[in-house]
Amino acid sequence: MCLAIPGKILEINGNKANCDFNGVKRDIIIALVKDAEVGKYAVVHAGYAIEIMNEEEAQETLSQWKEMVDELDLDESQFI
Repeated sequence: MCLAIPGKILEINGNKANCDFNGVKRDIIIALVKDAEVGKYAVVHAGYAIEIMNEEEAQETLSQWKEMVDELDLDESQFI
């Protein structure tokens, strides 16, 4: 099973960016996407941005992710 989770791009340094995933901050590689910008949401899998998505879609996905994590009583930082 693969998970790809949207994260908000906070800062860009070359081919890397720092992203916020519901409060969990991680560095990611953005070399695979051309339209990465601070403030946009990147769909991230295995540390690589694979797509840029709009904020509405990202918020809906994050809301569903949070519901699942809360329902299963998981530590979401383990998955990001």
